[in-house]
Amino acid sequence: MRSTDQTGLAIITSLVALLFFDAMGLTIKLLSDRYTAQELSAWRNLFALIPSLLALWLSKMWRDAGRPWRIRQWKLALARGAIVSAAQLMFYMSLGLMAFATASTIAYANALFVTALAVPLLGEKVGWVRWAAVLIGFAGVILIMRPGTDAFSFASLLPLGAAFLYAAVAVTARLFDDDVPTPMVNFYASVTALTATFLITLFWGGFTPVSSLADLGWIIAMGFFGGIAVLLLIVAYRMTEQSNLAPFSYFGIPLAFGLGWVFFGETPWETLFPGAILIVGGGLLIVWRERRLRHSS
Repeated sequence: MRSTDQTGLAIITSLVALLFFDAMGLTIKLLSDRYTAQELSAWRNLFALIPSLLALWLSKMWRDAGRPWRIRQWKLALARGAIVSAAQLMFYMSLGLMAFATASTIAYANALFVTALAVPLLGEKVGWVRWAAVLIGFAGVILIMRPGTDAFSFASLLPLGAAFLYAAVAVTARLFDDDVPTPMVNFYASVTALTATFLITLFWGGFTPVSSLADLGWIIAMGFFGGIAVLLLIVAYRMTEQSNLAPFSYFGIPLAFGLGWVFFGETPWETLFPGAILIVGGGLLIVWRERRLRHSS
């Protein structure tokens, strides 16, 4: 574990990121009947560059280093951007094919993948308590998904695949050198994802003209929501071990259900419990374990 590990602040940062991710998802759902997933992904990456560049410009670490644009691990940075573009396409497609709450619920299963990938990629040692917390949360996800419903249709593979890819992006954020500013990591991924998604869109039917100023406003907001969310999540994952944050990702599930109910008329309460209790229980178990570890050290 790094000496700069700040688990509490990382948890708060990741929860704020979840709120922005859900705001982005709601916007994508709103626009998905007029624009394709690849178009929305391209526009999201374009406008997300603004908060990415602003954060980089304000980075003291980057300024003190002479504002370099090249990093030693540039290949890793570009690979993460390619993974981001694939994850976006899968998740955005699912939002157009499934209910917002269902797609979001499956996508939030990335916490399990984060913990699993942190072991081989980062060499983290995950104790039985944290494994149990993640599995308890995942059991809650299963209860909410209700096997036999549309959550297990072919479309459900899209957010599940996106969950795995997003987890890979989150885990690899900690592979960068400590002297690489977080905004630079995000900038490389954003530029690569922007290039990839624009090329995919051009070769996959092209762009649909933006039909109104309202749509343009939503598209810009979508980019800002996504850019800020990713930046906050990278910050969180570079502040502590992946497995410490994994169970807290599940808190986005009841939030997604509530937002889907308010904005799209979904009625998630019958499927929210008792799964939500297990999700919260897994997160509280991690909090308890972290406090015990701090008191005993």
